[in-house]
Amino acid sequence: MQTPRTEEDTRTLARITGETGGDLVLRRVGAHYEIYSNGVFLMDTRDGTSERELVRAGLAALPRGRSRARVLIGGLGVGFSAREALDHPRVARVDVVELEPAVIAWHDGELGEAAGYVHRDPRCRVVGADLVDWLARAAAEPEPVRYDLLCLDTDNGPDWTVVENNARLYDAAGLDRLTALLAPGGLLSFWSANAVPSFEAALRERFASVEAIEVPVARGVPDMVYLAGRPWWGRGQAWESDM
Repeated sequence: MQTPRTEEDTRTLARITGETGGDLVLRRVGAHYEIYSNGVFLMDTRDGTSERELVRAGLAALPRGRSRARVLIGGLGVGFSAREALDHPRVARVDVVELEPAVIAWHDGELGEAAGYVHRDPRCRVVGADLVDWLARAAAEPEPVRYDLLCLDTDNGPDWTVVENNARLYDAAGLDRLTALLAPGGLLSFWSANAVPSFEAALRERFASVEAIEVPVARGVPDMVYLAGRPWWGRGQAWESDM
Protein backbone atom coordinates (compact mmCIF):
# COMPACT_ATOMS: atom_id res chain seq x y z
CA MET A 1 0.00 0.00 0.00
CA GLN A 2 1.38 3.38 -0.97
CA THR A 3 2.08 5.81 1.86
CA PRO A 4 -0.09 8.94 1.55
CA ARG A 5 1.94 11.97 0.54
CA THR A 6 1.94 15.09 2.63
CA GLU A 7 2.62 18.64 1.58
CA GLU A 8 5.94 18.52 3.43
CA ASP A 9 7.39 15.51 1.59
CA THR A 10 6.58 16.74 -1.95
CA ARG A 11 8.65 19.56 -3.41
CA THR A 12 8.73 21.02 -6.92
CA LEU A 13 12.39 21.46 -7.87
CA ALA A 14 11.90 22.90 -11.36
CA ARG A 15 9.09 24.00 -13.64
CA ILE A 16 9.92 25.14 -17.16
CA THR A 17 8.36 25.46 -20.60
CA GLY A 18 9.66 22.50 -22.60
CA GLU A 19 10.82 22.39 -26.20
CA THR A 20 7.32 21.48 -27.35
CA GLY A 21 5.73 24.38 -25.46
CA GLY A 22 4.34 22.28 -22.63
CA ASP A 23 4.84 22.45 -18.88
CA LEU A 24 7.79 20.29 -17.76
CA VAL A 25 8.15 19.64 -14.03
CA LEU A 26 10.72 17.92 -11.83
CA ARG A 27 9.48 17.00 -8.34
CA ARG A 28 11.06 15.34 -5.35
CA VAL A 29 8.80 13.12 -3.26
CA GLY A 30 10.63 11.83 -0.23
CA ALA A 31 13.82 10.22 -1.54
CA HIS A 32 12.57 9.92 -5.12
CA TYR A 33 12.21 12.12 -8.19
CA GLU A 34 9.31 12.44 -10.64
CA ILE A 35 9.04 14.05 -14.08
CA TYR A 36 5.73 15.36 -15.45
CA SER A 37 4.80 16.86 -18.82
CA ASN A 38 1.64 18.97 -18.98
CA GLY A 39 0.46 17.36 -15.75
CA VAL A 40 0.95 13.82 -17.10
CA PHE A 41 3.27 11.57 -15.11
CA LEU A 42 6.19 10.35 -17.23
CA MET A 43 8.64 8.56 -14.97
CA ASP A 44 10.19 8.38 -11.54
CA THR A 45 13.17 6.88 -9.75
CA ARG A 46 11.27 4.40 -7.53
CA ASP A 47 11.88 1.23 -9.50
CA GLY A 48 13.08 1.29 -13.10
CA THR A 49 12.73 -2.46 -13.66
CA SER A 50 11.03 -2.17 -17.03
CA GLU A 51 13.32 0.65 -18.24
CA ARG A 52 16.28 -1.59 -17.45
CA GLU A 53 14.59 -4.58 -19.09
CA LEU A 54 14.26 -2.51 -22.26
CA VAL A 55 18.05 -2.67 -22.54
CA ARG A 56 18.74 -5.96 -20.78
CA ALA A 57 16.45 -8.03 -23.00
CA GLY A 58 17.86 -6.53 -26.16
CA LEU A 59 21.48 -7.12 -25.19
CA ALA A 60 20.71 -10.69 -24.12
CA ALA A 61 19.19 -11.40 -27.54
CA LEU A 62 22.16 -10.15 -29.58
CA PRO A 63 24.09 -12.76 -31.57
CA ARG A 64 26.43 -14.88 -29.50
CA GLY A 65 29.94 -13.55 -29.44
CA ARG A 66 28.86 -9.96 -30.13
CA SER A 67 31.03 -7.64 -28.07
CA ARG A 68 31.82 -3.92 -28.05
CA ALA A 69 28.17 -3.29 -28.84
CA ARG A 70 26.87 0.15 -29.75
CA VAL A 71 23.59 1.17 -28.11
CA LEU A 72 21.31 4.07 -29.04
CA ILE A 73 18.73 5.18 -26.47
CA GLY A 74 15.91 7.53 -27.37
CA GLY A 75 15.11 9.48 -24.21
CA LEU A 76 17.38 10.13 -21.22
CA GLY A 77 14.62 10.32 -18.61
CA VAL A 78 15.93 9.44 -15.16
CA GLY A 79 18.88 7.57 -16.70
CA PHE A 80 17.99 3.96 -15.83
CA SER A 81 18.13 2.70 -19.44
CA ALA A 82 21.50 4.35 -20.06
CA ARG A 83 22.87 3.02 -16.78
CA GLU A 84 21.80 -0.54 -17.65
CA ALA A 85 23.63 -0.28 -20.98
CA LEU A 86 26.79 1.21 -19.47
CA ASP A 87 26.94 -1.48 -16.78
CA HIS A 88 26.73 -4.32 -19.33
CA PRO A 89 30.06 -6.00 -20.27
CA ARG A 90 29.11 -6.27 -23.97
CA VAL A 91 28.63 -2.52 -24.42
CA ALA A 92 31.36 -0.17 -25.65
CA ARG A 93 29.35 2.92 -26.63
CA VAL A 94 26.03 4.46 -25.59
CA ASP A 95 24.46 7.37 -27.47
CA VAL A 96 21.42 9.03 -25.85
CA VAL A 97 19.14 11.45 -27.71
CA GLU A 98 17.04 13.67 -25.45
CA LEU A 99 14.70 16.42 -26.65
CA GLU A 100 14.58 18.47 -23.45
CA PRO A 101 17.73 20.44 -22.48
CA ALA A 102 16.31 20.78 -18.96
CA VAL A 103 16.25 17.01 -18.47
CA ILE A 104 19.91 16.83 -19.49
CA ALA A 105 20.75 19.71 -17.12
CA TRP A 106 18.88 18.05 -14.24
CA HIS A 107 21.34 15.14 -14.47
CA ASP A 108 24.10 17.51 -13.40
CA GLY A 109 22.16 18.08 -10.19
CA GLU A 110 20.18 15.93 -7.81
CA LEU A 111 18.54 13.79 -10.51
CA GLY A 112 21.94 12.55 -11.63
CA GLU A 113 22.38 10.63 -8.38
CA ALA A 114 19.61 8.17 -9.32
CA ALA A 115 21.56 6.56 -12.15
CA GLY A 116 25.10 7.52 -11.25
CA TYR A 117 25.57 10.53 -13.55
CA VAL A 118 25.51 8.50 -16.74
CA HIS A 119 26.46 11.48 -18.92
CA ARG A 120 29.84 11.69 -17.22
CA ASP A 121 30.87 8.22 -18.38
CA PRO A 122 33.35 8.64 -21.29
CA ARG A 123 31.53 5.90 -23.22
CA CYS A 124 28.27 7.85 -23.10
CA ARG A 125 27.32 10.72 -25.41
CA VAL A 126 24.13 12.66 -24.67
CA VAL A 127 22.77 14.69 -27.59
CA GLY A 128 20.06 17.32 -27.22
CA ALA A 129 17.79 16.84 -30.26
CA ASP A 130 14.40 15.70 -31.52
CA LEU A 131 14.84 11.96 -32.06
CA VAL A 132 13.00 11.81 -35.40
CA ASP A 133 15.13 14.63 -36.83
CA TRP A 134 18.30 13.13 -35.38
CA LEU A 135 17.55 9.72 -36.91
CA ALA A 136 17.03 11.29 -40.34
CA ARG A 137 20.34 13.17 -40.13
CA ALA A 138 22.21 10.14 -38.82
CA ALA A 139 20.92 7.90 -41.61
CA ALA A 140 21.93 10.52 -44.22
CA GLU A 141 25.58 10.50 -43.15
CA PRO A 142 27.99 9.13 -45.79
CA GLU A 143 29.05 6.42 -43.33
CA PRO A 144 26.32 6.29 -40.68
CA VAL A 145 26.98 4.68 -37.31
CA ARG A 146 25.16 1.34 -37.11
CA TYR A 147 23.83 0.29 -33.73
CA ASP A 148 23.55 -3.20 -32.31
CA LEU A 149 20.62 -2.13 -30.16
CA LEU A 150 18.23 0.82 -30.55
CA CYS A 151 15.99 1.48 -27.53
CA LEU A 152 13.01 3.84 -27.47
CA ASP A 153 12.00 5.17 -24.07
CA THR A 154 10.65 8.56 -25.18
CA ASP A 155 6.94 8.12 -24.40
CA ASN A 156 4.47 6.14 -22.33
CA GLY A 157 4.09 3.91 -25.39
CA PRO A 158 3.21 3.91 -29.09
CA ASP A 159 -0.40 4.85 -28.33
CA TRP A 160 0.36 7.25 -25.46
CA THR A 161 2.91 9.75 -26.73
CA VAL A 162 4.12 12.73 -24.75
CA VAL A 163 3.49 15.00 -27.73
CA GLU A 164 1.53 14.29 -30.91
CA ASN A 165 4.56 14.49 -33.20
CA ASN A 166 6.20 11.58 -31.39
CA ALA A 167 3.76 9.28 -33.17
CA ARG A 168 6.22 9.61 -36.07
CA LEU A 169 8.56 7.31 -34.18
CA TYR A 170 6.15 4.38 -34.33
CA ASP A 171 4.62 4.65 -37.80
CA ALA A 172 5.97 2.98 -40.94
CA ALA A 173 8.35 5.83 -41.78
CA GLY A 174 9.63 5.93 -38.20
CA LEU A 175 10.34 2.20 -38.17
CA ASP A 176 12.19 2.65 -41.47
CA ARG A 177 14.38 5.35 -39.91
CA LEU A 178 15.24 3.11 -36.99
CA THR A 179 15.89 0.06 -39.16
CA ALA A 180 18.24 2.07 -41.38
CA LEU A 181 20.64 2.44 -38.44
CA LEU A 182 20.64 -1.22 -37.37
CA ALA A 183 23.85 -3.21 -37.61
CA PRO A 184 23.46 -6.74 -39.06
CA GLY A 185 21.92 -8.88 -36.34
CA GLY A 186 20.89 -5.76 -34.44
CA LEU A 187 17.62 -5.24 -32.58
CA LEU A 188 15.00 -2.60 -31.84
CA SER A 189 13.53 -2.37 -28.34
CA PHE A 190 10.45 -0.30 -27.42
CA TRP A 191 9.08 0.56 -23.97
CA SER A 192 5.34 0.88 -23.36
CA ALA A 193 3.21 1.42 -20.25
CA ASN A 194 0.62 -1.02 -21.63
CA ALA A 195 0.15 -3.63 -24.34
CA VAL A 196 -0.47 -2.20 -27.82
CA PRO A 197 -1.63 -5.09 -30.07
CA SER A 198 -1.77 -2.88 -33.19
CA PHE A 199 1.88 -1.89 -32.75
CA GLU A 200 2.91 -5.49 -32.17
CA ALA A 201 1.09 -6.44 -35.39
CA ALA A 202 2.91 -3.66 -37.27
CA LEU A 203 6.25 -4.99 -36.02
CA ARG A 204 5.39 -8.53 -37.12
CA GLU A 205 4.68 -7.25 -40.62
CA ARG A 206 8.19 -5.76 -40.84
CA PHE A 207 10.39 -8.08 -38.77
CA ALA A 208 10.97 -11.82 -38.80
CA SER A 209 11.55 -11.91 -35.03
CA VAL A 210 9.26 -10.10 -32.58
CA GLU A 211 8.93 -10.66 -28.83
CA ALA A 212 6.43 -9.00 -26.48
CA ILE A 213 7.75 -9.07 -22.91
CA GLU A 214 5.46 -8.33 -19.96
CA VAL A 215 7.11 -6.63 -16.97
CA PRO A 216 4.93 -6.81 -13.82
CA VAL A 217 4.43 -3.59 -11.88
CA ALA A 218 3.23 -2.98 -8.34
CA ARG A 219 -0.14 -1.61 -9.45
CA GLY A 220 -2.05 -1.70 -12.72
CA VAL A 221 -1.38 -3.47 -16.00
CA PRO A 222 2.14 -4.73 -16.77
CA ASP A 223 4.64 -2.57 -18.59
CA MET A 224 5.67 -3.94 -21.99
CA VAL A 225 8.92 -4.25 -23.88
CA TYR A 226 8.66 -4.99 -27.60
CA LEU A 227 11.79 -6.51 -29.11
CA ALA A 228 12.14 -6.72 -32.91
CA GLY A 229 14.93 -8.08 -35.11
CA ARG A 230 15.70 -9.47 -38.57
CA PRO A 231 13.83 -6.86 -40.64
CA TRP A 232 12.36 -7.99 -43.95
CA TRP A 233 14.07 -6.70 -47.07
CA GLY A 234 11.08 -7.96 -48.99
CA ARG A 235 8.33 -10.51 -48.62
CA GLY A 236 9.89 -13.77 -47.50
CA GLN A 237 13.40 -12.33 -47.20
CA ALA A 238 15.01 -11.27 -43.95
CA TRP A 239 18.33 -9.73 -43.05
CA GLU A 240 20.99 -12.31 -42.41
CA SER A 241 22.43 -12.03 -38.92
CA ASP A 242 26.11 -12.56 -38.22
CA MET A 243 25.45 -15.24 -35.62
